[in-house]
Amino acid sequence: MEKLCDLHVHSNYSDGTCTPAELIGLAKDAGLSAIALCDHNTVDGLPDLMDAAAGSGIEAVPGIEFSTEFEGTELHILGLFIQPSHYVTIQTMMEDLNRRKEQSNIAMVQRLRAAGYDIDYEAIKAATPSGFVNRALVGAELTRKGYTESIQDAFKRLLSLKHGYYTPPKRPDAYEMIGLIKQLGAVAVLAHPFLDLDEAGLRRFLPRAVEAGLDGMEVLYPKYSREQMALAAQIAREFSLLPSGGSDFHGENKPDIAIGTGRGNLCIPLQYLQDLRTRRI
Repeated sequence: MEKLCDLHVHSNYSDGTCTPAELIGLAKDAGLSAIALCDHNTVDGLPDLMDAAAGSGIEAVPGIEFSTEFEGTELHILGLFIQPSHYVTIQTMMEDLNRRKEQSNIAMVQRLRAAGYDIDYEAIKAATPSGFVNRALVGAELTRKGYTESIQDAFKRLLSLKHGYYTPPKRPDAYEMIGLIKQLGAVAVLAHPFLDLDEAGLRRFLPRAVEAGLDGMEVLYPKYSREQMALAAQIAREFSLLPSGGSDFHGENKPDIAIGTGRGNLCIPLQYLQDLRTRRI
């Protein structure tokens, strides 16, 4: 029986609802051999993950999902195999970004409140172990209060850029972030490219990204159609990028996504992880 993994999951240290220990338990129940925790712009959950994985039979891959910028579009770059000796470096590096992100979120909530949506930023922040807040958590609160039907509905009706409540913070350059990931001796993977770019945009991005050190790209992702998965795999091969895959599991904040299998359309070989491991510096 082929061994499987999930190389992109989230905990309650960012916008997931499961603790790192619960993620290990879910991975074990799902028959996975390994998972990568890639919380948004934070490594705060990684010590708990590694502690929970010890003796569990599940390999825990310490990672992070960085929010970056390319041609005015937000791109997410995963850093895999983050070493404990670099946690403080990353935390320091993220302080300014997270400060700008918080200012953006506070302003967004203020605009929503002025429009009659009774939500409280500090209450949302207090509900997360790390104090991390993003639009998904604001969407979860809007849904809990009955203003929207789901987080996806909140984005569609209120939280996307076009509605005027959200103004994005200045983000790091995508190419520079790839370089920083490589300087840390980690592995750089482009997350869910077709959520953010069309094929033409992806092809514009990749040549310089590969030069900067990009190692891999997610080709298996639950929101991709079968055709998109095939196209992503083809483009990865063209640019000599290693394939990766992940469910982007967020627990109850994405209730239709299961760890390991996504919407039932994922089967991520452990070989993906083993190949990516060879790109560590």
